[in-house]
Amino acid sequence: MKSFRVWGAFCAGLMLTGAAWAQDYPTKNITVIVPFPPGGINDAAVRILQPEVEKRLGKSLIIDNRAGAGGAIGTQAVARAAPDGYTLLAVASSHAVAPAVNPNLSYDTVKDFAPIIMIARDPMLFLVNSKVPAKDIGEFVALAKSKPGELNYSSPGFGTQTQFITELFKSKAGVQIQHVPFRGGAPALQAVIAGEVQFSVLSGQVSLPHIESGSIRAIALGGAARDPRVPNTPTIVEAGYPDVEAIQWIGLLAPAKTPDAIVTRLNAVVNEALADKNVREKLAIQGMTALGGKPEVLGVAIEREVKLWKEIAHSTKMKLAD
Repeated sequence: MKSFRVWGAFCAGLMLTGAAWAQDYPTKNITVIVPFPPGGINDAAVRILQPEVEKRLGKSLIIDNRAGAGGAIGTQAVARAAPDGYTLLAVASSHAVAPAVNPNLSYDTVKDFAPIIMIARDPMLFLVNSKVPAKDIGEFVALAKSKPGELNYSSPGFGTQTQFITELFKSKAGVQIQHVPFRGGAPALQAVIAGEVQFSVLSGQVSLPHIESGSIRAIALGGAARDPRVPNTPTIVEAGYPDVEAIQWIGLLAPAKTPDAIVTRLNAVVNEALADKNVREKLAIQGMTALGGKPEVLGVAIEREVKLWKEIAHSTKMKLAD
């Protein structure tokens, strides 16, 4: 009985220490690593949040764009960082795609990180060059079936979310469209605009200005609900493909074993920032819908999508490299 009381007192002491640590946290500036160059969806989201989070924490967020190896360099740095809440990772949905592309990653996408919060999402758009004679996804499928292997689609590179989504769509629609990989989203989009390829699936953030100019056409939206930015564009679910989800999301992670009290504190602060009207409006301008919620929302999404993308890579026999 005595040993039980001693153990109980020890555990209670640990909980009090953790609570006190969180109460003092942060005592110095926090580094947020973005594992891609500036201008991407996760970089934009964190920079929009930055002033409101800094105001609430009383410390600066140092945004560190540590690009390379498809996001693996920056992600690995956070996986190996001290679990003290001072090194965080701003990820996009490509984080969950990575294990399907490279089974030999130097980190575990799920186990090496503690989810903090799902920041926002951006439904992707199914796009065609404006000269393609297809006004919706049904017409495009009919066109592709009439010209098997003659149409091409662009992606930001092998193993990107665009390639996974398009290969899944091809398998569900029963069409043959050839993959043309580029080095990044901007050149993949430019290929559609120039008519070098006929089709792609890309974020609203990069494609909306060109939809408005008329150089490309949105024929479907990747989410389950219509987007007010393109109100006349049906969703991929409406088009009859409920299994073809095409949504980019942005989340915030910490190294595994970061104290729960610190995760809870960061979660609360970012939720407050996401509730700010100015933040939500700025995210909307970038094509993102503010989300928020509990840490487990992000954790469940990552686990589900890691499994999904691995299954897609296997079932579609995707070519993930030259």
